[in-house]
Amino acid sequence: MPDTSVKAANPAPGPPLNMQTPTPENTYFRKGFGLKAEIQGELAADYTGHLVDLLQARDYTLAAGDVTIRLAKEFGFCYGVERAVDYAYQARRKFPERTIYMAGEIIHNPHVISKLGAMGINFLMPENGHIDFSGVRAEDVVILPAFGVTIRDFEILRQTGCVMVDTTCGSVLNVWKRVDSYARDGFTSLIHGKYYHEETRATASQAERYPAGHYFIVRNLEEAQLVCDFIEGRLSAGALMERFANAASPNFDPARDLRRIGVANQTTMLARESMAVGELVGQSIARAHGSEYAAENFRTFDTICSATQERQDAVVELLREPLDVMVVIGGYNSSNTISLAALCSETVRTFHVEDAEGIQPDSGVIRHRPLGAKEEMDTVDWLAGDAPKRVGVTAGASTPNNKIGEAVARIFATRGIDPRSIQ
Repeated sequence: MPDTSVKAANPAPGPPLNMQTPTPENTYFRKGFGLKAEIQGELAADYTGHLVDLLQARDYTLAAGDVTIRLAKEFGFCYGVERAVDYAYQARRKFPERTIYMAGEIIHNPHVISKLGAMGINFLMPENGHIDFSGVRAEDVVILPAFGVTIRDFEILRQTGCVMVDTTCGSVLNVWKRVDSYARDGFTSLIHGKYYHEETRATASQAERYPAGHYFIVRNLEEAQLVCDFIEGRLSAGALMERFANAASPNFDPARDLRRIGVANQTTMLARESMAVGELVGQSIARAHGSEYAAENFRTFDTICSATQERQDAVVELLREPLDVMVVIGGYNSSNTISLAALCSETVRTFHVEDAEGIQPDSGVIRHRPLGAKEEMDTVDWLAGDAPKRVGVTAGASTPNNKIGEAVARIFATRGIDPRSIQ
């Protein structure tokens, strides 16, 4: 059997994978500014929720009138999100007179984005996968989001000489390390994720640190099966690339670049699907080339972040109970929130609301986005009926407690129960 390994040259310069890089100007920060105590009061005022505190104190259960609300035991802000928001607040306090930019959305939550905008932080949103940093000056500050940024964007900012406040989540960095190791050893990174998502773009760019580094992005098991069809000779290279033109590295050659594969994923995807993608592709390689070949030329690791896994596990546990309806709170562009909604929808009637304001007690309407839809819709009398109601609630990792608490209050109010009476 011919040697299909690729000898990688030294990687091109790129963002550090796991540490702060000091510079003579000290313009790169990954550990905040030592101002945590100063901004904690403001953060607490913005993002805490009384009803959430009550739920946690009462075994994640609140009952009033004929409504019982059950909150999943893992929900809302994760450590990485808390850290990112904390650093943004610290940066505003550290540089009160400087122009501060955010490279995209720090997290996918409209309430948090609005709050940071009110603090004078300017958002530079990507277009066609890239952010225009031409207006950033050396004296400005740029906050890198929890999802990270691509190597290209990092290098542009480094050359600008501006201050960079890097809030990239540690779980994302762990995936970057895995992709880096794949590229270094001559493996193509098969990434389970959304090719247009900020995190997946940043992760895929890690493969480009090496001249022979390649990536290929699949959204789900259906797309992974197409890769298997090519590997096993049922689909042509041309047909594969026509489908994945936007989801593969430049000059991708399936015949060359799908011989050695390492699986990684966007950290917020549905965990069981990521594992199934790895298993599916590994079995395909074994069928096409033999088990010994697969053992040497296929790698897969679980790189779903622990917070994502914990929130999905908590929802699975909650769904074992009898529930009349499930409310999932979080941004419509939040991948981990969508994954939670997908899990819930398999078992119970589920409403994914972007924010608490989607629940309108006076009219009995809930404004939500159905799974797989691109637009919101209004559902009337979603909680109507004479029988008592058991409502499950969870929230994505970028949803603050105050918005979860507000949603809980609005659920009670929809049934005519004054949430202020709940003590």
